This record gives sequence, structure tokens and C-alpha cells, in this order.
Amino acid sequence: MTIKIGISACVLGEPVRFDGGHKASGFCLQQLKPLVQYIAVCPEQAIGLGVPRPAIRLQRDSAMQIRLVQSRDPAIDHTAKMLSYTEKLLPELAVLSGYVVCAKSPSCGMERVRLYDDAGQQLGKIGVGIYTRQLMQHYPWLPVEEDGRLLDPTIKENFITRIFACHDYQQQMQGGFTVAKLVQFHSRYKFLVMAHSPVAYRELGRLVASAKLFTPADLSERYLTDLMHALKNIASRQQHANVLQHLQGFLKKSLNRAEKLELTDLIHRYRQGFLPLMAPLTLLNHHLRQFPNQYVAAQRYLNPYPEQLGLRA
Repeated sequence: MTIKIGISACVLGEPVRFDGGHKASGFCLQQLKPLVQYIAVCPEQAIGLGVPRPAIRLQRDSAMQIRLVQSRDPAIDHTAKMLSYTEKLLPELAVLSGYVVCAKSPSCGMERVRLYDDAGQQLGKIGVGIYTRQLMQHYPWLPVEEDGRLLDPTIKENFITRIFACHDYQQQMQGGFTVAKLVQFHSRYKFLVMAHSPVAYRELGRLVASAKLFTPADLSERYLTDLMHALKNIASRQQHANVLQHLQGFLKKSLNRAEKLELTDLIHRYRQGFLPLMAPLTLLNHHLRQFPNQYVAAQRYLNPYPEQLGLRA
């Protein structure tokens, strides 16, 4: 099944911004596009705002409510239309495994959007686009990222990891959620979660163990939400090294002393910052091909997304 990703239309290069321009993302258009199906949305255009159009902004009124208004004439208020449009669209977005939004946009920005008071004074970059705020509240498990932040290699790798994990979970639960499916999925993701959050690794394990305490619907959404929140943490070198040592333990009866020392040394040098992650991973995978282990081979930590994206390199 194709991975479906929501995306701001301007990030796909469509000239739908207020000034008739776009914010095409090279990564989204070149590297990611062959692997996913995009669902492009421009909420401003969808509620009838033309191209080009007067600029709009987020404004906090005297009742502390956030409004979407025209910058030059705040009396022109688009809030109700935007909320109504978003409410109608949200059920259609349940099929998504991720979403790329346009940074700084008063409709689509994920964070640090300029917010003004009703006197026109800037309160700071503390707002969230109205459309994206509703999206994230409705789907707290959905990986959401801004186009600009994807220029950071670490953030990009983290976002893609979450997209493919989310899609894998959705695929696993096709045909209906069962505890058996959850246990199977969790078994494959243990080490990936450990790399991103040792605390969440333990908490998710306890959640799966207490599955009978929840309804299937509640357990399914809670697990996915907690998983996505865990994976949102950036994995540190220390945490990666810890996982690599755990995986090395599965080879302790297969490797000779020299091979063990070589792999241990690579992991240690990676932990210290002298080597990239691919160095110990490549050697570990080499040994796993020589001495196959079905449980380890199934671990998504080893291949969290398609190799062709080259993100770990």
C-alpha cells in the first residue's frame, strides 16, 4: 500500500502563496516523492482566498481567542471559514502517515508563527497555524514537520523514521486491531524505540503487557500516539551505542574474540564521535548475514526506512 503524505501545496511547488509564489522543497520533490503519494492542500485557497491575495496573520483578540485576519484590515476575519473547512477535511486525512507543512504560515505553520494583538502589536513568534493546530489536535499521533526544518539532516532523518513507522503500524492493523498484531509489531520496534527513548521503551512494554485493561480502539490509538511521541526524540550517540551493544549480544556465541573486539571498538569509537553510525551498523549487518537471527533480522532499527534515502549516511 502506498504511503500517503499530506503536504502544503506550495511546498510541492504550486504557485498558491499570497504573492503568487511557492516554497518548493527539493527533498520532498526529488528524494521523497518516488516513495510516497502526496495529498496536497492549500487551506487558504480552499476557503476561497485568491492568488495573489492580501496577506493574513494570526491575531489574539481581547477574549484571548486566536483569529485568522487580513493583515491590513483585521475586520476581515477568515477564522470561521478556516475552522469549518478543516473540520470537514479532517476525516479524509485519517489515511495519512505524515504531513509536511509550510513554515511560518498563519494557516499551516507548525510552530513559531508570528502572533499579533488586536492593536496590531507583535506578541512574538509563539503561534501555530490555525489549520495545522486543528490537524495536530485531531491526530496527535501523526508525524508533522515543516519544510524549512527538513533542511536539518537530523530532523529530516527523524521525521522520515516516524513516517515509515507510522505507515508500518497502519499496515499491520489493516483488517482490524488485535493484541496479537500489536505484540508482533512491538517486538519489531523495541530497539528502535530504545534508541530514541529508553523511558518510552519501558513504558510501551508495560502498555502492551497490560493490553487487556483497554478497549481495542483505545489501546490502538494510545500505543501509536505514545510510539510517535517516543520516536520524535532525537536518538543520541549514547543511545544508539546502547542499542548496538544489545544487538551485539545476540552474536556473542557466534563471533570469535577478534571479531567481538573489532565490533566493540567500532561501537565505542562511534559513541565518542569519531565514526558515523554506518560504521558499526555495517559491520553488525555483515556478521548478522553470516550468523542469521530471525528476531534480530526483523528489527526495524536496522532498516527504519528505504536505504535509497541515504539518511543515516
